[in-house]
Amino acid sequence: MVAESFLPQINGVANTVRHVADRLLARGHELLIIAAGPGPDSYQGVRVLRARSFGIPGYKEFPVGLPDPGIERAMAEFRPALVHLASPFILGAYGLRAARRLGLPTVAVFQTDIAGFARQYPWFAKTDRAVWAWLRRTHSRVDRTLAPSSASMAQLVQAGVPRVHHWGRGVNLDLFDPGHRSEQWRREISPDGRPIVGYVGRLAAEKKVRRLAELAGLNCRLVVVGDGPDRVSLEHTLPDATFLGMRRGAELASIFAGLDVFVHTGEHETFCQTIQEAQASGVATVGPAAGGPLDLIHPGETGLLFEPGQAGSLRDAVSFLLDHPDARASMAARGLLRVQTRTWPAVVDDLIDRHYADVLREVAPGRQPAAQLTGTDGPAGGPASGPAAGSRTATGRAATGRAARVRRVA
Repeated sequence: MVAESFLPQINGVANTVRHVADRLLARGHELLIIAAGPGPDSYQGVRVLRARSFGIPGYKEFPVGLPDPGIERAMAEFRPALVHLASPFILGAYGLRAARRLGLPTVAVFQTDIAGFARQYPWFAKTDRAVWAWLRRTHSRVDRTLAPSSASMAQLVQAGVPRVHHWGRGVNLDLFDPGHRSEQWRREISPDGRPIVGYVGRLAAEKKVRRLAELAGLNCRLVVVGDGPDRVSLEHTLPDATFLGMRRGAELASIFAGLDVFVHTGEHETFCQTIQEAQASGVATVGPAAGGPLDLIHPGETGLLFEPGQAGSLRDAVSFLLDHPDARASMAARGLLRVQTRTWPAVVDDLIDRHYADVLREVAPGRQPAAQLTGTDGPAGGPASGPAAGSRTATGRAATGRAARVRRVA
């Protein structure tokens, strides 16, 4: 797996890579993880090869991986049956180049709207077309691109990317659960018993957290969970909000369950995992009528959508839920019901048994290395080649149809 982001980073890409790795290991597969930036050199006993990186101004905690010749050598030595590219950008494009040279099938996961992100920052504002050209070139060369939502699929297809398929995201139903609601925490946040409205996520320009200022004067307490470059300015913009900083694990789950309404403010989400986590916590949700939230929120059934460009739309949606507790409870219950089948094991099983298996069946048998890496020996002293030179599925072949299981993934 070649990951643009991985531990110690905490974000959607890193979390998805971790869940995929956990399930692959649980099913008996072997892994190699190649990740950008400094961090642990192993995960659950799996080697993590760290690529050189640089930090984006204002986002230095998110390293951008750089090409490294060691990536191709590591792939050749590991001999994976398939290469998984997690939100490929610069490091992922180099991983794709190495995989193609070695004749390895590839699956890429589109997970970050990098162009949308770039438009929010003055120093990147004019790069979005170049970014899309780069992403189009990268995704057009992989054997299958997976997108997490209908909106992101349409975005890729419109950009000219071929072979786009849907693959959603799971949610940890043991962690995010209505039973983790803490009445003590609710009393601390809202001593007068007013409903609690919350946002969870990065405090950064592309998340549009400033939109929460529309909620001023509503009969509620506002809680903001997370950190980022905009925190100081947001504390001035939202003087009545309670800023809790970064929270994780059981503490975060308890906060989610303690909310009455969850709001996500930004429209540049390819999926929006926090909406799904709020639904799993039994909370009514409000999100933008754009991007991933369109698949997660069915207006009037599992939550409400607001129009990002329409002043007052967010306020109206939240105000309705605050003024109609029965409707709020009904939407929360239906949202909870809808996520019950979206566990991470089920979602990753779909990745392995459908997407990986399809690519191995359709691509691997006829794939030959584009080039040999000199100086690297295969298992019998010869040059390393593609999947047939040692990569195995459960039956000992490179691919055997939908039921085949890849034994090695990079």
